[in-house]
Amino acid sequence: MTPAPIRILHFADLHIGMEAYGQIDPATGLNRRVVDFLKAFDDVVDYALENEADLVLFCGDAFKNRDPSPTYLREFAARLRRLLEAGIPTFLLVGNHDLPGMEKRATPLDLFEVIRPLLREGDRLMVGRREAVHRVTTRRGPLQIVAMPFPARTRLLKDEQWRTLPLEELEGQLRDAIAANLQRMLEEEIDPQIPTVVAGHFSLDGATYGSERQVMIGYDVVLPPSMFRHRAIDYVAMGHIHKHQSLGDGAPPIVYSGSLERVDFSEEGEPKGFCWVEVRRGEARWQFVARPARPFVTLTLDLREASDPEMAAIGRIRRAAAEIREAVVRARIRIRPEQAEILREARLREELERAGAFYVSGLQVEKEETARLRLHLGEVERLTPLELLERYLESRNIGPERRARLIERARRIVAETEG
Repeated sequence: MTPAPIRILHFADLHIGMEAYGQIDPATGLNRRVVDFLKAFDDVVDYALENEADLVLFCGDAFKNRDPSPTYLREFAARLRRLLEAGIPTFLLVGNHDLPGMEKRATPLDLFEVIRPLLREGDRLMVGRREAVHRVTTRRGPLQIVAMPFPARTRLLKDEQWRTLPLEELEGQLRDAIAANLQRMLEEEIDPQIPTVVAGHFSLDGATYGSERQVMIGYDVVLPPSMFRHRAIDYVAMGHIHKHQSLGDGAPPIVYSGSLERVDFSEEGEPKGFCWVEVRRGEARWQFVARPARPFVTLTLDLREASDPEMAAIGRIRRAAAEIREAVVRARIRIRPEQAEILREARLREELERAGAFYVSGLQVEKEETARLRLHLGEVERLTPLELLERYLESRNIGPERRARLIERARRIVAETEG
């Protein structure tokens, strides 16, 4: 008799604590964008309970940074408790945003590992901080999870022989060490009769990146999908890259669930959600479950031919009211230089707010070839340095390829500084 498949809810990249494009919610005292991300976690929990998941598999980056506030820890724990009390085993993988600046310091997720023995449902909670094989007893049978958390470069730097290597060579050594350790676990620690899922948090060659390039913490190593072509692996659950996508030829499925919420305008058109997976030994079926994430909308207003550019802009905004409502909105406005004096940006911002925008981001006014970007002071304070650089380069009409190179170089400088 064929065993029933084990049902897994696979999600990643919560990033609780992202406050850009939000203001304080009087009802909760939290930033309204933080409330969005918590609501996304609620959707995951609700779906797991309603569909009787056998395992909830979280693939890293619980918080925006490695030092979340007690409030954010409390909110995360409250939702985790709902899963555990319902009898659903839950696995928490450590991502790069969860890693401390120094190796011996705790990650935010270590808190749950420490208190696990004190919980009535503690045997259902697992934390994957290191590469290891975890065995889980679910309602529909046993399952093996190969934990592959974010590969910290410090694992090599502890060895004197690696410290003087150029960055490219160090990356190669780290990639080889990870692949060798995975192979060892698959050959020596896996029971070939039990379904096996790999849980990973890193970049894979061929994946399409999104805003994680701007919010990156730590040095990124890119690994080949071919390392997962092994007879013992049934499904590869990935986190780290915010765009949902499937890689490889489907044997086994290698899937980034993507983030649950949009982080910035680079994710404007991307669907957000999680994966529902059914696994048997030698077979895995999965589907992407979309959720209603906060919309991001860019309005492009070409007013160069308008005799009254302000009224033309207001008319366009009113016609787009349904699209704008409850969205994070930015406007790109093209005008002739002589129209600048009769276009009041404050009036346009007011009209966007009247149309029901959740948050009005920058108004970028282009006078022929000249561009300028205006941001609220509060928004500047909430944006990361890399996000501010992205806005600046965009306002200067820097081409996308050069802009990407400059952002990548800045990201590496930040990573080197923090590492």
